[in-house]
Amino acid sequence: MKFKLVALFFGLFIVENNFAQYTDVINSNRPGNSMSAFSVGKTVIQGETGFNYINEQHQLLDYTVKGFATDFTIRYGFYKEELEGLININYQNDHYTSDYFDVHRNTIKTTSIGLKYLFFDPDKNYEKPVDFKSWKANHKYSWHKLIPALSGFAGFNYNSGISSFFRGDEPVKKLTPKIYLITQNQLPGSWVFVTNIFLDQIASPYRSMGYVVTLTKGFNDQWSGFIENKGIKGTYYSDGIFTAGAAFLFAKNFQLDASISHNYKNTPKILNAGIGFSWRFDDNYEDVLLRAPKKDDKKKDKSKKDKSIKGKDKEKAKKRLDEFQVEKP
Repeated sequence: MKFKLVALFFGLFIVENNFAQYTDVINSNRPGNSMSAFSVGKTVIQGETGFNYINEQHQLLDYTVKGFATDFTIRYGFYKEELEGLININYQNDHYTSDYFDVHRNTIKTTSIGLKYLFFDPDKNYEKPVDFKSWKANHKYSWHKLIPALSGFAGFNYNSGISSFFRGDEPVKKLTPKIYLITQNQLPGSWVFVTNIFLDQIASPYRSMGYVVTLTKGFNDQWSGFIENKGIKGTYYSDGIFTAGAAFLFAKNFQLDASISHNYKNTPKILNAGIGFSWRFDDNYEDVLLRAPKKDDKKKDKSKKDKSIKGKDKEKAKKRLDEFQVEKP
């Protein structure tokens, strides 16, 4: 899920069979490696970026990579609440050192573009049945919560980086497809569980498949933490990476985050540590279903009601006058 403040998920409301994915506070994918099932909301623009320190050492090939990387993602909800477009740019600047090479690498590795769509939300149009005779029945665990939301992502990579970033000796294709299957469960106790199953660099010598599982816990309205495991299986590179981190909701539309990642092998051994932030622009959003009425709205509604009542009184008075004139001898 790349990171979720759990409070945001409880902003997904159901009202009169309508549905909105917009949440009261920012809903970010940072700082993990997974995508959440839900979009940012129609007309909402959201940016997510981070900076990572990289330390990579290969025991057999005897090389070392040290440097930093940054990624930048733009998410935009359009056409429908369930749909969003994503653009992700990944840049890396490092030194690759071995017995034979000392190379400074500095370039945009990959740019990814794609669409994510929510196919199924278990809470859409769902109303929990109420038992007026039993308090216990109304407060027992709802097995409905185990049904996950389901979404999919489809896009492509533009591999603009130099081939030395790829662990192999074959040419790198410029354009390669990628797809994700995404599930998300919102569990009791402010827990959120997200899974991603992916195919990346499809139709390329560097194709890979894998999974990402992320478990997030919301501690309060501002703090949350997560743990994550990512598994990769490919022709030239397979690995398992563990990540842990936390996020802080600095403001309604602004989130700060930090994380650290480590794998379980030494061919290569990887250590990444990063910080980042996310922000959104939602001034154009008009489809929020649950909103506390403003004072001005109450005044307008009251004035409309008063005008309609006065209008009815005038009609009644006119009708009585007409009846009196007809009956008058």
